[in-house]
Order: sequence, then C-alpha cells, then structure tokens
Amino acid sequence: MAMYTILRRATAAALPLASRRAVVSSSSRTFHSALSVKLLLHKEMTPFVPSRRFANAFATKTSADDNLVHVLQSEIVCALQDNQSQQVEIPYDFPFEIEDNAGERTIQLKRQYEDETITVQVDIPNVAPEENDDEDADDNEKNDSESSIPLVVTVFKGNGVCLEFGVTAFPDEVSIDSLSIKKPDELEDQLLYEGPEFTDLDENLQKAFHKYLEIRGIKPSTTNFLQEYMFSKDNKEYLIWLKNLKSFIMN
Repeated sequence: MAMYTILRRATAAALPLASRRAVVSSSSRTFHSALSVKLLLHKEMTPFVPSRRFANAFATKTSADDNLVHVLQSEIVCALQDNQSQQVEIPYDFPFEIEDNAGERTIQLKRQYEDETITVQVDIPNVAPEENDDEDADDNEKNDSESSIPLVVTVFKGNGVCLEFGVTAFPDEVSIDSLSIKKPDELEDQLLYEGPEFTDLDENLQKAFHKYLEIRGIKPSTTNFLQEYMFSKDNKEYLIWLKNLKSFIMN
C-alpha cells in the first residue's frame, strides 16, 4: 500500500513536469516561428540602401553624362553657325534635278538629254590634306592635295544598256577614273570584261569621253557647285547627327 502511494505520488509529480516541458517546447517553437516570419517580413520591407561605392559610381555616371551633353551642345552651336554661313543657292542654269534626303550621305542628280536618262550619285567631299611644298610634285600629286568629290555617272538608253563612269571632280577639273558598259541581264557576281584602265586608253579617246560627259552636264562649272553643295550637306548631316546623340544621352 505504501509502495503504491509512493508510485502514485511520483507519477503525479512527474506529469506536471512533463506537461510544463511540453508547453515550454511548444511555446518555444511558436515563438521561433513568429520571430522567423517577423524577420522575413522585415527583410522584405526594408528599402535597399546603396553602398557608398555604388552611390559614387552613380554620381560619376551622372556627372560624365552631364558633361557630355554640355560638350555636345557647344558643338551644336558651332555647327549651327557654320550651317548658316554655308547656305548654297542652286544656280538657275543648273542642268540637273537634285534629290537630297536627310540622313543620307549622298545625293542623286537626274536629267533627260535627248533620248538618254542621265543619273549622277554624288558623295560627301574628300577633305584635302595639307598642301605639298614639293615644287617638283607632278599634276597627279597636286590633285591628291585638293578637295574632291566622287561621282558615279550613268547614261541610260531605251534598250536598258548603260554606260557607267567613275569620276573624281577636283576644283575646275573633272577626272574620269573608270568606264564600263552594263546590260540589264548581267548578274553582279559575273566576272565580266570591263575594258582596260581608262588612263590606258588612247589619249584622243580619253579626250573624246571627257567631251561626251561635258555636253551631258558633267563639267567644272557643275562640279564646282556640287563641291559647295556637298560641303553644306556634310555640315547639315553633322548637325542632325549631333542632335540625335544629345537626345539619346538625355533620354
């Protein structure tokens, strides 16, 4: 009887202790879970604070961009002044119609001459390097030291066959660089015979071809105007290019 009483008391005493441990354990898990959720929410809701290095890099980028915009604006002002001083009027007797599209580096000329259609593609001028002080330089070397514009002159006839001239126009001089005859059924990848080098032709034949182009409008009075016109176009395109760059940097 005494042993039963002792065991019952021991059991009774142990049960509350076990219950307390269970409650403490459960409470600990609940507290830890709540704490984890709170920390997680705090982590998600806390705004990102950039490091000093990141902030310095951002400030450097902004400063560099602002400086670039400032320099571009200065260049735009200079280009505007040059553009105003380079206004070119088309002569009343200029024999070609001019197709000039903004954003393109070339212009297209076109005219009718009797039964022929003549087109000319005119490129941006090649700027002249410094003058050569060598008095013994030949004429070709002198031409190389002057500004020039490349032309592709094409003479079409009704049958589709055309003559194509590669021309370099210097001040007061037109130089024929190449000559070829083309047919509409010829493929570009065909290796066709295009004749000898123009400078290898008989001198009289060369002069005859120069006269051939001259009466069709390719002469110094035409090409000298084209030099002025293309310098003006070059500046206009440069101005547009600068404005597009500035717009990109600012946006």
